Amino acid sequence: MKFLKNMTVLSSALVMGFALTAVSACAEDATEAEASVASADVYVTIADKDGKLALVQEAVTVTDTDNDGVLTINDALFQAHEEFYEGGAEAGYASGQSQYGLSLEKLWGTANGGNYGYYVNDKASNGLADEIKDGDFINAFVYTDLTAWSDAYCYFNGHVLDTEIDENLELTLSRSGYDESWNPVTLPVENAVILINGEPTEIGTDADGKFNLLFHIAGTYTISAMSETMTLVPPVCIINVAGEAESDSETETESQTETESESETESETESETESEEETSSTTKATTTTVKSTTASKTTTTTAKSTTATTASTTTASPSTGDKSVPAVAVVCGLLSAGMTVMFRKHKN
Repeated sequence: MKFLKNMTVLSSALVMGFALTAVSACAEDATEAEASVASADVYVTIADKDGKLALVQEAVTVTDTDNDGVLTINDALFQAHEEFYEGGAEAGYASGQSQYGLSLEKLWGTANGGNYGYYVNDKASNGLADEIKDGDFINAFVYTDLTAWSDAYCYFNGHVLDTEIDENLELTLSRSGYDESWNPVTLPVENAVILINGEPTEIGTDADGKFNLLFHIAGTYTISAMSETMTLVPPVCIINVAGEAESDSETETESQTETESESETESETESETESEEETSSTTKATTTTVKSTTASKTTTTTAKSTTATTASTTTASPSTGDKSVPAVAVVCGLLSAGMTVMFRKHKN
């Protein structure tokens, strides 16, 4: 009988230990689930009622603004208006339930009866309640053609591209369309005019939507497109050009220095040698200043990229350490107590 009682005590201790372990695991799962929907960093582009870019790949940290337990397109667009629209989301954005589910009622201050479009990573969305994730590119636009709804959503073969000075870069411009059976298809955009930093160029797309770019100066460029035969939703591609090149400002500065040096040499004929040395010193100092400024900008950009990468890595990395150690310690303690009781009673 005593042995059975001891076994009962030991069994109870084991059950309690495993119960504590299960509770601890459930609590950890709940915490991780809450953390997974806490926020997401996305990039939002919006075209307004005039077909102009109002936002260009603006970084937005999305939270669950409507408290539905998931991060959605609605959350991202709400947050984008809250941060970048004058008057916030209350003035520029609205959504509500319709026969099609959660739908747009106002975008960038325009309420036109629901004539809007929105894509995630250049794929058509089913509705505002579609879930989004970290790193997504969200594009929304107001239809400019409210009769035939001919606005064509188009996009390049990359959202952000890197290249170098004097390096040929080939891009492709495509648009979303439908076949005769209303199945979604991807079509090339032909004869579109390419814009660089908002300015039209002489570069156009061929029959396959392809074109080439070549940059001679380092920097960041915003690429878009327009067409005289189609109503295009303005596409966006950010191109980062790396390298060093002589800028116009540096050339003008050196020319001005040379002119001043010549004038100084003519006016001070008695100290020609000293004038030449001073001119050389002035030229070197000016050139160094311009190049130092360029280097500082490059360093700043690199630092920002490093910071962004570090932040992303920190967010994505799972927490380390064995969280089940406390529960295991409890089980071990209970087992030890049970064995001690059994040993003492057996000795008695």
